[in-house]
Amino acid sequence: MLSEFDLIKQYFVRPQPGRATLGIGDDCALLTPSAGAQLAISTDMLVENRHFFAGADARCLGHKALAVNLSDLAAMGATPVAFTLALAIPKADRDWLKGFSSGLFELADLYGCELIGGDTTRGPLNICITVFGELAPGHGLRRSGALPGDDIWVSGTLGDARLALAGLRDEFPIDQESLALASLRMHLPDPRIALGRALAARSLAHAALDISDGLVGDLGHILEASGVGATVNVDALPAGPALAAQETAIRRQFCAQGGDDYELCFTANPSLREAILAAGSASNTPLTRVGTIESGAGLRLVDGAGAAVDLDAAGFDHFTLP
Repeated sequence: MLSEFDLIKQYFVRPQPGRATLGIGDDCALLTPSAGAQLAISTDMLVENRHFFAGADARCLGHKALAVNLSDLAAMGATPVAFTLALAIPKADRDWLKGFSSGLFELADLYGCELIGGDTTRGPLNICITVFGELAPGHGLRRSGALPGDDIWVSGTLGDARLALAGLRDEFPIDQESLALASLRMHLPDPRIALGRALAARSLAHAALDISDGLVGDLGHILEASGVGATVNVDALPAGPALAAQETAIRRQFCAQGGDDYELCFTANPSLREAILAAGSASNTPLTRVGTIESGAGLRLVDGAGAAVDLDAAGFDHFTLP
């Protein structure tokens, strides 16, 4: 049987040196920022039966647990440096640990992000990661900088993760090919690190965040923090390839309100459209203009013809659902 420390040594200690001045094995890790850089820090938790279904693939969980944190760094425009992992598991299952650590480190290595410490315990499956990034002082993308007249941009596509959830919950019939395609977005999100870094380094965006709880709800955080309003064209929202085949009402709802997209939403001066599209092209990230920031408070949803669209304007909230 694996002990706690054998588990850590076998599945989570890496042999190669990393960025940490002192990594796993002491009471604290020591992390020295690059000269002149600020640290960006974010924490996210994934709880079984809340954020993922019981029995979810371990490798996908390892990927997603880190990806959702890296997405927060992307929204700030930071470069990933290191992370910690707090892991509660019901038992020390070798196959599960091998899969989980494989998915975790495959993504970590892609972005040069080193595991520098954490904790393990026995209990209901719960994964908590704290990630550390770096960026130049004063270049961090915040939620509070949106200005009237700004374009509203969205990266990638929206709604496929929500479509996958609908399929897994049997909310309505979805063919297996579409479900499999949509499930890739739910289980293996792609953090937009390169795009976020470009937007921050070149001062292209006034405000930004990542879309984790649905575009409508998350954009509302920018509007509140910036003291502005917005109009969004729901028919301009870029539907994922699986969702694009669904009827209009489902497509609109899932693009506007679906969670687990982990794309970036940001605002920028219209004069920077060409530069923004160039940043998207350079980072291999599709970008779509979906609306406009306005001085009047509130979020207005319209269709392609400009007519009002009636959707529930609330995003996901952990404490308003059973």
